[in-house]
Amino acid sequence: MILAIVVALLFVLLLCRMPVAFAMGIAGFVGLASQMPMSAALSILERVVFDTTSAFILVAIPLFILMAEILTAGDMTRRAVIACQAWLGHFRGGLALATLGTAVLLAALVGSSTASSATMASSAYPEMKKHAYDDRLSTAIVSVGGTLAILIPPSIILIFYGVMTETSIGKLFLAGVGPGLLTAAALATTILWVSRRPGMAPSAMQFSLRRAISSSAPIWPVIVLLVGLMLVIYAGVASPTEAGALGASGALLLALARRSLSGGALARAFGRAVQTTVMIVTIIYCSQIFSSYLVFTRVTQDFILLVQGADLPSVLVLVAVLLVVLVLGFFLDQLAIMSLTLPLLFPLMMALQYDPVWFGIIVTKTVEIGLLTPPLGLNVYVTASQTGVPLKTVFRGVVPFLFAEMIVLTLLVSIPEITLWLPNRMGF
Repeated sequence: MILAIVVALLFVLLLCRMPVAFAMGIAGFVGLASQMPMSAALSILERVVFDTTSAFILVAIPLFILMAEILTAGDMTRRAVIACQAWLGHFRGGLALATLGTAVLLAALVGSSTASSATMASSAYPEMKKHAYDDRLSTAIVSVGGTLAILIPPSIILIFYGVMTETSIGKLFLAGVGPGLLTAAALATTILWVSRRPGMAPSAMQFSLRRAISSSAPIWPVIVLLVGLMLVIYAGVASPTEAGALGASGALLLALARRSLSGGALARAFGRAVQTTVMIVTIIYCSQIFSSYLVFTRVTQDFILLVQGADLPSVLVLVAVLLVVLVLGFFLDQLAIMSLTLPLLFPLMMALQYDPVWFGIIVTKTVEIGLLTPPLGLNVYVTASQTGVPLKTVFRGVVPFLFAEMIVLTLLVSIPEITLWLPNRMGF
């Protein structure tokens, strides 16, 4: 009975538009306080908040976010669009391909899907508009390209998953490379197919090797920085937290060397990094409060025993889990979905002998698709608000790309080696 009241309280708070972090924290604490003395509930609250916020691995989150903010504030996005356009503009729909290529690079810089879409909407969409691209194609690329940010390392969502489930972040970063590139290839194929329809994309521009090389010069140091960070993590030279510190320092040095970052822009970059970090850490410790209540009431253990007792095929359970995550994506953002579902679903998947790294990529991919689906489709809303294009138009343009995303998800579920080959190959 108490469990039903606590769950009802959680959903009432969410329906009242309370931030999901506070809704989970309040519901979890009410549940604890209703089943033990107030002093004991407060003691658990104190311990959970302290243990969670003092975890060393959490330091990686603000460092990678700061690196992304500094590079973005240093005019990196516009330069990347120009460089990708110079290399890919000779294809029909080349500017759309260039935008996707920029999204891949930006995914490694930003690590946040909505931030990536917002950045691309303000930098790449005007270029496609100027070259007479149909709004359905141009806004779809901005929306879909942003979702790459939650797969391609260093992804904030993968760090979040690693902290929540105590899974190796280095492994998760490696595992995200293959699915991320596979997704980019599927989206590029879809662009080429959609661009063949009349009026969707203009004819191709002439290719110039000299222009392509010269336009790429400003972004090579950033690529070297990103590749270097991945190498030091995978080689065991530095932990993800130490690599984040190196990345933030390297980004600052690059921006200062190019004189592309003013004092005001640097201050705003620090401010946005602090704001995003506080939001993520708050979600983490509030979800841990709710998770503590579930552990105390043995809901998680009973749920696992119930599923095992039903003797359902593990594949069927996995499909049901992914459907739940996909439906939640209609209404919630990626961090909210992870914080709500992982305390219950992760132990279940581990009891069914699924690999934690593989499951992390699969659930992240499913959350990514939820960012594009109606009625919420957070990335679609961000793109529509930033570009002024009607929401209906953006959703219509996204439909072909949703089919491509579902094909990729099916491949990742059916062939785990796509995800696990690289971390296994690197000895993780």
